[in-house]
Amino acid sequence: MLDASAQLIDEIGYDALTTTLIAKRAGVAVGSLYQFFPDKRAVVQALTQRNLDRFVAATNERLAGEDPSHWWDVVDSILDIYLDMHRTVPGFSKVHFGDVVDRQLLDESRDNNKVIADSLTELVRKYIEQPGENLPLAIAVAIEMADALLKFAFHRDPQGDQEIVDETKHVIKLYLASRLGE
Repeated sequence: MLDASAQLIDEIGYDALTTTLIAKRAGVAVGSLYQFFPDKRAVVQALTQRNLDRFVAATNERLAGEDPSHWWDVVDSILDIYLDMHRTVPGFSKVHFGDVVDRQLLDESRDNNKVIADSLTELVRKYIEQPGENLPLAIAVAIEMADALLKFAFHRDPQGDQEIVDETKHVIKLYLASRLGE
């Protein structure tokens, strides 16, 4: 059902998505869908959580395999994984981590970017020699900047305007360097 939802979101967008369409695409009765999800928001919430889990797992896997020598390599890896998901994961380019649906889709007590920031803070902490107590704020600000800039990049080009992607990496690294040191 989640795969069917993702495909439909790519085709028709979140607003036109219905539980009837999801069930039909998934090849199940609408009643079967309602056994797991009360409405389309819940389906997309589960899809968004799956995307976040994939993102964090892919980031962990890449960083463990690469053993980055500098936190800049961590930034590149995180952004590259996000860009790849945006380009290849069905539905991701439309709902990202749920912000299109609800700013608190992933967690009722934190906005979606805060959930991502908390996850990434714990992940990158081990790659920064002296992360300091301001690391969570620095990561949160970097995510907000990257989010806005990458939306701009994908608005200009469905595959992400490479010049803007490169500028995004540059801006994020400069900002984090001012907070975390070289």
